[in-house]
Amino acid sequence: MSDGKAEAGGPLLLGVRHHGPGSARAVRAALEEARPGVVLIEGPPEADPLVALAAEEGMRPPVALLAHAVDEPGRSAFWPLAEFSPEWVAIRWALEHGVPARFIDLPAAHTLARTADGGDDGEGDPSAEDDVRIDPLAALADAAGYDDAERWWEDAVEHRGTGRGDALAPFTVLEEAMTALREEYGGGGHRQDLVREAHMRLRIRAARRESADGVAVVCGAWHVPALRRTATVAADRALLKGLPKVRTDMTWVPWTHRRLSRTSGYGAGIDSPGWYGHLFAAPDRPVERWLTRVAGLLRAEDRTVSSAHVIEAVRLAETLATMRGRPLPGLSETTDAVRAVMCEGSDVPLALVHDRLVVGDVLGEVPATAPAVPLQRDLARLQRRLRLKPEAAQRELELDLRKETDAGRGELLHRLRLLGVGWGEPVVSRGGTGTFRETWRLSWEPELSVRVAEAGVWGTTVAAAATARAEADAIAARDLADVTGLAEHCLLAGLSEALPTVMRVLADRAALATDVGHLARALPALVRSLRYGDVRGTDTAALAEVAAGLAERVFVGLPPACAALDADAAEEMRRHVDAVHGAVGLLGDAPAPGHGRLRARWQSVLRTLSARDTVPGVIRGRSVRLLLDDGELAQEEAARLMGLVLSPGTPPADAAAWIEGFVGGGSGGGLLLVHDERLLALVDAWLTGVPAEAFTDVLPLLRRTFSAYEPGVRRTLGELVRRGPGAHGGGAAAVSGAPGFAPGPDTERADAVLPVLRLLLGPDGDDGAARDGLARVTG
Repeated sequence: MSDGKAEAGGPLLLGVRHHGPGSARAVRAALEEARPGVVLIEGPPEADPLVALAAEEGMRPPVALLAHAVDEPGRSAFWPLAEFSPEWVAIRWALEHGVPARFIDLPAAHTLARTADGGDDGEGDPSAEDDVRIDPLAALADAAGYDDAERWWEDAVEHRGTGRGDALAPFTVLEEAMTALREEYGGGGHRQDLVREAHMRLRIRAARRESADGVAVVCGAWHVPALRRTATVAADRALLKGLPKVRTDMTWVPWTHRRLSRTSGYGAGIDSPGWYGHLFAAPDRPVERWLTRVAGLLRAEDRTVSSAHVIEAVRLAETLATMRGRPLPGLSETTDAVRAVMCEGSDVPLALVHDRLVVGDVLGEVPATAPAVPLQRDLARLQRRLRLKPEAAQRELELDLRKETDAGRGELLHRLRLLGVGWGEPVVSRGGTGTFRETWRLSWEPELSVRVAEAGVWGTTVAAAATARAEADAIAARDLADVTGLAEHCLLAGLSEALPTVMRVLADRAALATDVGHLARALPALVRSLRYGDVRGTDTAALAEVAAGLAERVFVGLPPACAALDADAAEEMRRHVDAVHGAVGLLGDAPAPGHGRLRARWQSVLRTLSARDTVPGVIRGRSVRLLLDDGELAQEEAARLMGLVLSPGTPPADAAAWIEGFVGGGSGGGLLLVHDERLLALVDAWLTGVPAEAFTDVLPLLRRTFSAYEPGVRRTLGELVRRGPGAHGGGAAAVSGAPGFAPGPDTERADAVLPVLRLLLGPDGDDGAARDGLARVTG
């Protein structure tokens, strides 16, 4: 090739490692030297019309070619490309030099059809028991005496310079190695490769007929011996005959470095995409530049890292490379140096370096001109309008729903969740609570592009698609709780057009439901929907009527449903009681018909549950506690009921269950025992009197109850118990003898906080109500 052109007598086969920066540099050098007339690349031919988009300003790798079946968008495949991928380098070289670039692998139409039929998408035939599937790089590393394929690749390729005179040398060596491997292992367990390679040979023949300036082929090194092998056109066509096929669409989508570390598309994933990107981009002194970046990251995290640390880390990395017989420091040497010098031997900051730099959260971009389904275009428009840019790194977003932009963001995220596009996940806010506040944890994953394509069957806009999906889900739902949850979701997402259908289904399901557990599960979501409707200005009159009717049915059915339950069923029903109690509390504040009557009816149900011997102890104890918290039961009466339950005539297991219901389950029962030593004394006296043969049976239940308390509460309870019976022997006298407690409320101390309460409650605050609240807490 003295003229610098690719040989006319045969294709220039450039066998590479997918996502290998060393291969990428070598490909660029080889193409510059050979100057072929056509560049052929391993990849689906349906992507040929998309090649030109790689040169547009808005294209930023990592990106991926996404193929999906037109009639079933969930059936999809990706071909990821990073800036340091040899295939991407070949595409960019061809575009810069005005040379045609084409893909020659098996069409995605066949690949996706094979996946649907239970095939392995080119990953080997699981039915071929005689084949041994091999990793070519691992086999070469083992032959070279390495126990790590990544380290062998670094030494053999990444640390090897590529000068103009030996641009083809690495490809010659890799081809010889792969030829030897294929002679030894045959297909290596990659049975589908025979079909793929037949298609590649046909495409290479066609390209050679069209171009007089030679053809360069960029493909996985494993395929080079097969593409070099002479095979007849008839034999290759015979391998491709009768392959299943589906209609396919293809486009570019953003990808992430983190996803490059997974096995998908172009061969096996890589463990360190951030490190490889650095090796490809660094013009010189890659170790020094890398350790400088590490130092910058650690400084940003408030760790003390000086220039001297960087210098010492470089020296240590070079020393380690020499001791280990490596030509240059690799990732393992730089990592060991960072741990020793910059992290003081700790793996905690080292994990941050691995996450942020070695892997990285780089998210690519694709131009707006890339093909997309209408739903994707509408989503992109909304993202721009709401200034909600997709990012690979996980972040939290605080929303104030009283602001128009934040309300729009919340609606969009809720609509996407309803469509199965999990861009955001609602989380508990650390900055405050309230119905006007929402907190989301956002992270854009490349696979969400597939979910958007799937959701396109529901409509061309996010609002229309979410509305259609909500209506369809409501009609298909069989569980009442599913429909009430859907009604709540519609309100959160602002889907007013879907509500009539959802409400009609809800009313039908509620009329037919008889299981109290199902009714109790459905009520809280329905009541929350009333609150959300208030915040978003939605008419919820129909919801209020259904909620009131549902609550009445729960009240009627709950007492008989609580009889004769085993321990697991009793605990589940206790959770239902808690949920209904919270829902009724919200109904009391909502403009629902008859809400005052509902609260009174619920308190009557709780009294019934607390008094029936056939009701499990955990439910009776919780009913007493809820009445006490609502001020419907005096503390003296609660203490009396506890004393009766903890009397010697009650089986220890039933008494322990009652205690768990009264002071367990995250209900603040620990503080109740701290501030009311009469109750603590009753529990203590009962526990010390439990017979030895029954103690081991009740201990796990009590341990579960008290282990849920905050450490400070447990410590205080321990101090109170340590004082002995004289300090909490029961009754007012015992309480008055304990430091910090009085026989009754201390009104003088309570009055001291009234000015602060007036500031909180406003000028119309009721001093009497404030005093009653303080007395209830401090008494």
